[in-house]
Amino acid sequence: MDENLKWKTLSSQYLFKDTWLTARKDRCERNDGKIVDPYYVFEFPEWVTALAITEDEKIILVKQYRHALGEVGIELPGGCVDAADANFEDAIRRELLEETGYAFESVHSLGRTSANPSTNSNLMHMFVATGGKKIQDQNLDENEEIEILEVSFEEFFQLLAEKRMVQSMHITTSFYALSYLNRLQLK
Repeated sequence: MDENLKWKTLSSQYLFKDTWLTARKDRCERNDGKIVDPYYVFEFPEWVTALAITEDEKIILVKQYRHALGEVGIELPGGCVDAADANFEDAIRRELLEETGYAFESVHSLGRTSANPSTNSNLMHMFVATGGKKIQDQNLDENEEIEILEVSFEEFFQLLAEKRMVQSMHITTSFYALSYLNRLQLK
């Protein structure tokens, strides 16, 4: 049944290619023969993020400026999967270490989510990381300015209740992580 809904790509033309963004224009055909032209797709690298918990049960959050919104946001740590990463777990462990300076005893995959499957080709791979211990200083990319926050579960629930986190994929990751940890509090 699902195969009946899939489109056939007849042609693709790249309109723009750069490090963090590639845009293409596809010409597609539905199963009923209707041609969809143009259909625009944004290609981004795969992403990883984690609800990261320290040895003493603090949740590590990052605060950073997000230029597209023009706001400083509170988010979960994470980032892009690099070509040197062997798998998604290696990618999130590297990102956690670079952004926070913490290494984690356990990293558990929570699955994947998409920011916008109608236009974006990539996925966010979600994790929960536990047993975090600070082992080094941050090792940030050239344009990163990241402030680390360590909050209790109670403070984290308050941030969520106040809708202070706006990154939807990080909220999704938080939901799955809290459910996995049996700490989901719905009222």
